[in-house]
Amino acid sequence: MNVTYRDAVDCDAAALKDLFAETFVETFGHLYRPADLQAFLDGNTLARWQENLANPDVSICVAESDHQLVGFIELAPKGLPHDTDVPALELRRLYLRSSARGLGIADALMRWILDKASSRGAQELVLSVFIDNHRARRFYERYGFDIVGKYDFMVGSHADEDLILRHVIMQGHA
Repeated sequence: MNVTYRDAVDCDAAALKDLFAETFVETFGHLYRPADLQAFLDGNTLARWQENLANPDVSICVAESDHQLVGFIELAPKGLPHDTDVPALELRRLYLRSSARGLGIADALMRWILDKASSRGAQELVLSVFIDNHRARRFYERYGFDIVGKYDFMVGSHADEDLILRHVIMQGHA
């Protein structure tokens, strides 16, 4: 698979919306009652993606193959309940199509976000990950993320237990 990486632009909003919904349902859909999953997906609006893309504090890098998005990663202001005394940003989303897994795409996206966070002066990068998403947890551990808390991630009326992970960024060395 020939993959290119670029910053997301306004016209990517619909493709990002669809990719997020597809990959979330594929990975986690079986865990939820249909009404809870639908309520969560109803919040995944085109307008919300357009707002994110227009927000100068949010950066999204996309992975593209054959003019189709196969993955993305999103850097945003920290919104997770993790107290810190240093500048911190949040890895809000990292999603890949199943056909794009195991090809080094997630690694390339992670390097992008660590470089971007460092260039913005962040000393920590935080994220939340579903406690039973062992594949993702192993991936983040390889990059030095450690557990610093727990968080209830809501899908409709269902609360998932997520872990809050933190990566300490040494300036100039993500």
